[in-house]
Amino acid sequence: MASLSDKLTQRMDFSAFSKAKDLQKRLLFTLFALIVFRLGTYIPFPGINPSFLTDFFSENSGGLLGMFNAFTGGALERMSILALNIMPYISASIIVQLGASVIPSLMALKKEGESGMRKINQYTRYLTVFITIVQAFFMAKALETAGAVIMPYGMFELSTVVSLLGGTMFVVWLGEQITARGVGNGASLLIMTGIVAGIPDAFVRILEETKTGAMSPMTLIGLFLLTFVIIYIVVTVEMAQRRIPVQYPKRQMGNRMMQGANSHLPLKINPTGVMPPIFASAIMAIPVAIVQFTSKENTSEFVANLAVWFSPGNWLYICLFAFLIMFFTFFYTGIQSNPTETAENLKKQGGFIAGIRPGKNTAEYLDYVITRLTLLGAVYLTLLCILPETLIATLGVPFVLGGTTLLIVVSVTMDTVTQIQSHLIAHQYEGLIKKARLKGRL
Repeated sequence: MASLSDKLTQRMDFSAFSKAKDLQKRLLFTLFALIVFRLGTYIPFPGINPSFLTDFFSENSGGLLGMFNAFTGGALERMSILALNIMPYISASIIVQLGASVIPSLMALKKEGESGMRKINQYTRYLTVFITIVQAFFMAKALETAGAVIMPYGMFELSTVVSLLGGTMFVVWLGEQITARGVGNGASLLIMTGIVAGIPDAFVRILEETKTGAMSPMTLIGLFLLTFVIIYIVVTVEMAQRRIPVQYPKRQMGNRMMQGANSHLPLKINPTGVMPPIFASAIMAIPVAIVQFTSKENTSEFVANLAVWFSPGNWLYICLFAFLIMFFTFFYTGIQSNPTETAENLKKQGGFIAGIRPGKNTAEYLDYVITRLTLLGAVYLTLLCILPETLIATLGVPFVLGGTTLLIVVSVTMDTVTQIQSHLIAHQYEGLIKKARLKGRL
């Protein structure tokens, strides 16, 4: 028998959307914020030679620098004030979340609830400022060394740091505003917007290579088929759930006798979403970008080899990227899920899993299931991000058509659509409650 929420979902149509004024305002605000973000990627910071950047990125479009440029929507290639995008904030989040698992003071803040999370978020912003300043300074020095500055002067480093710091903190603020006043996760939407902005140029480039004979028509067809297969796999796995049956016996609450009921505990195969690939890319992209900006005349043999080792398709890149994805998958799942707390909540509500005793045994069983689902999700993310990128690096295809970027686009789109549906269901619930109150008054 379908639940009330399922019935409401089936009844949702355009008329329901037209009546949901709050959802319309949220969508318009999200669209406006994303437009502002895209306009900001075209504002360059002063003192940069545009012709040098064009030649440099045409020679170094592959590798992690190309991937990072795809994440920023071309802002890095244009040396925009938003060139660092939201990556410093993601790096700061990684460090703070790792610290919250080790440092006692941060662990105590995490247990304080909403007030503690506000303090942790504030610490994350402070760390974002520090990381941005460091990255901006090294980027300014690398640009000077590479000869990308029109007129090198003493204030260039300061102006670059100020410009990039202001741009990064603006993007962080914009992402928080989207999350609070818009629809979807702000940080993920900003990264997805940058990727989507580069898709048309990528398709044009592929078609031009096919027209000139640089790419065979069969390779083009295979690339499109690979893209659709990746999208199908992502949609299937992201919607997949492991449903653990939960039973609630007949019990008395006050003067009412509650009948027994059967429910289920849904566990996703990939509860972490796109965060592990984004975290892994954020860690690996910045050092390689600085190496690639270093002047070739002053590059040591080790630095030159480092750029080769960290290029997609190289065994060291594959191993390190796979390790980081799997590590962050298990780490992020450990933060999100707490089998002991879930088992205690089931016990308080009178629910139990068939064949499993409540309490400690239930927690151990949930931990057993979650660990194996996490392993399956980690392998899925690793293969999805590594194999297409390796193939694309061999064929010389733009990174916006890779497994990592397609995973981000599809997952964020699905999450945003789910939130839109949730707003529509909430709106319909409000309508039903108002009608019930009116009938009660009559």
